Amino acid sequence: MEYNTQKEELKLAEYGRYVQDLVDHALTIESKEERNKAANAIVQIMTQMNPGFKGNDELQLKLWDDLFIMSNYKLDVDSPFPKPEPKNDSPAEKITYPDQGFKFRHYGKIIEDLIDGARKIEDVEEKKALTGMIANLMKKSYLNFNRDSVNDEMIVDQLKEMSNNELEFADDFKFQHTNDILSSSPRRTNKQNKGRSKRKWKK
Repeated sequence: MEYNTQKEELKLAEYGRYVQDLVDHALTIESKEERNKAANAIVQIMTQMNPGFKGNDELQLKLWDDLFIMSNYKLDVDSPFPKPEPKNDSPAEKITYPDQGFKFRHYGKIIEDLIDGARKIEDVEEKKALTGMIANLMKKSYLNFNRDSVNDEMIVDQLKEMSNNELEFADDFKFQHTNDILSSSPRRTNKQNKGRSKRKWKK
């Protein structure tokens, strides 16, 4: 299993690992049109995570600024606000999240938040683009939970269940190959496994 401590430190921790992963993915999109769709979808997800920002231009500006900060100011997209200049940012105010139960624990609460946010997106193409990113994040999370096997059809079925069949994929959507995901996620050694087991049962 890949621990968050093994990953690069989050730029803005209040948005969580998966929003950072979405931003990192957006940086790899070659088409600017598709990057714009991804960026707008991510900002909508960030808005859903903090509903008080909706409809407030000043707060929306902060979300776009945060998006650029999470990309190390490298994201080339058409923003409705001027792109901020790199600077020493003070720690962002921590966002409080509601404590609610969720069914698929191996995906984490953030995945459910992303799905809930995607369901509220009105633009069909943006919604499909975000659905594809969420599906690949679900696959990566599942492989972190169980590296032995993963079934793409199962991921699709679970995404449909979690979204009440409200999310659809783009016609050209393809899952990231399992080997590509595993090669980027270091396997925990037997020594680490034993250490984790001792910590778990130590009283």
